Amino acid sequence: MRTLLFTLITLLTFSLPAETRKPPTNVVIIFIDDMGYADIGPFGAKAYPTPHLDRMAKEGRKFTDFYVTQAVCSASRAGLLTGCYNVRVGILGALGPKSQHGINADEMTIAELCKQKNYATACYGKWHLGHHKKFLPMQHGFDDYFGLPYSNDMWPYHPGVLHLPMKERLKRWAHLPLIDGNAVINPRVTGKDQEQLTTQYTERAVAFIEKNKARPFFLYVPHSMVHVPLYVSDKFRGKSKAGLFGDVMMEVDWSVGQILGALRKHKLDKNTLVIFTADNGPWLNYGDHAGSASPLREGKGTMFDGGCRESTLMWWPGTVPADSVCKTPAMTIDILPTVAELIGAKLPKQTIDGKSILNLITGKNEKSPQEAYYFYYGRQLQAVRMGKWKLHFPHGYRTMADKPGGKDGIPTRYSSAKIGLALFDLENDIGETTDVQAKHPGIVSKLRALGESMRGELGDSNRKGKGRREPGRL
Repeated sequence: MRTLLFTLITLLTFSLPAETRKPPTNVVIIFIDDMGYADIGPFGAKAYPTPHLDRMAKEGRKFTDFYVTQAVCSASRAGLLTGCYNVRVGILGALGPKSQHGINADEMTIAELCKQKNYATACYGKWHLGHHKKFLPMQHGFDDYFGLPYSNDMWPYHPGVLHLPMKERLKRWAHLPLIDGNAVINPRVTGKDQEQLTTQYTERAVAFIEKNKARPFFLYVPHSMVHVPLYVSDKFRGKSKAGLFGDVMMEVDWSVGQILGALRKHKLDKNTLVIFTADNGPWLNYGDHAGSASPLREGKGTMFDGGCRESTLMWWPGTVPADSVCKTPAMTIDILPTVAELIGAKLPKQTIDGKSILNLITGKNEKSPQEAYYFYYGRQLQAVRMGKWKLHFPHGYRTMADKPGGKDGIPTRYSSAKIGLALFDLENDIGETTDVQAKHPGIVSKLRALGESMRGELGDSNRKGKGRREPGRL
């Protein structure tokens, strides 16, 4: 009888007209580089317009307390794509042209997860998980790739070497390559070339949507902008009345509009989850070429919220509640298991740290699946967040110390500072200004215990955790 019922249900399901069957959900992740918390209209930007992101927020859901694993390029991307704290998978800092390691082939990326369900996959933009062929996207689940293998300032025009003759510069930084698939198609990217990157990534993304409109797809667009050096196409040069940074942000907003427009055009909007977020906060010592983390504390390179809390939007008309806000903490590590639940794929066999936040995205309930989130910088555990509470352990950090940043792409120097054990109530003190540990000893004790448990798993400074894995190596 059970077999007969199953057969009848199966026959009824597949005898339905094609238009009544729910197709698999597409997933698009747009990942901006070095964008501050207040750099888009939905999170407070007023110096330049971001109409497409404003509309995305109006039609979707703002995540006000969304984090990355670490406030630096490669580490952040490792956390996003593997569902793991980057310390677990051995990717720290920002890999450069001399790096001899990258993402391990044993780690499952979101693209490889989607391949279980025969999704088309593509990455257009900055990769930064290893530039040698074995580490590039097409060896890690992506069908197509176009972009820079690492940051756009890792070239012989870096402000730190401009005073040197070219021969000396090249000892520090090689020429910047542009890659299509696995092939270098431009071994010496120029400033003029960089002006076209945002447009090129966008055009490739739109073409990918067009090509794969009849099948499920995963599209990852990790923009090179607004990482310095800033470059913008003629379409937006001088348009913002807020300097070059404003022009570049307007072009990023245009890119989002093109991608969402392509989804609407092909009637894929109600069947596609789009996530817009960033890899870390603003690079504050670049001054007028950096964004704003207001009202958060500090910026890129620190694990205060200005470095690791990102302005995030989720869009999926008809599924994500329109014009809504989620204040529950979440992190990029949660995206891979969310996609797994969404498409019915199997999670990696190896331990991951993320948990599905589909309930937060759809607004079904606001309960976090995680007890706490852990904030490493390098290999040092610097903070833990549980609910509204964030406990910093003693650590040093870089700061502008209220000094102005640089001008026209030339940075100024950071100062060094230290923080001792400190507890912040982020619900009432978003800027992490007032230590309240004396009033809440029980919370401090709980968070310290959580931190100690994580040290056993992932280590701390010179202490090696039992759960750490090695990166891929040449």
